[in-house]
Amino acid sequence: MDYTIVKATEEDRAELRALYKAQIGREYCPWDEAYPGEESIDWDLSRDALFVMKSDGRILAAVSIEEDEDVDAFPFWNKDLEPFGELARLAVLPEAQNRGIARRLLRFGMDELKRRGFKGVRFMVNRTNPKAIRSYAPFGFRVAGECHIYDQDMYCYEKEL
Repeated sequence: MDYTIVKATEEDRAELRALYKAQIGREYCPWDEAYPGEESIDWDLSRDALFVMKSDGRILAAVSIEEDEDVDAFPFWNKDLEPFGELARLAVLPEAQNRGIARRLLRFGMDELKRRGFKGVRFMVNRTNPKAIRSYAPFGFRVAGECHIYDQDMYCYEKEL
């Protein structure tokens, strides 16, 4: 599959909304009509922190570099890996899933964090989402801890970049 991964732009907004909405109601996905929504897209675009994978001009997937003080405050993160960058809102169109897209986008996100000067990466995954957990396994992330946040029980992963 030919694809490019680029920084999202305002022109991508409608497709991003559609990508996020396509996740609603899918197994293990807690997203709803409100999240992620316009506010998340605005926040990510304002920080040059939203990336999309496109094929033939169509968005297949997206990932964000997140800033979240609540997540930063968890006591179990390895301080030796600071400064950390967090990857969040990873989404793949349902019809494009099971093709390694999530792994490619995650690899891109980690490379981007390293390019931006981060020493470590972290992210959270719903503890009952085996598909996501399998996607991340080849990268050798460490479970730093567990938490209950956003009405979900999560594994909190970290890795040196």
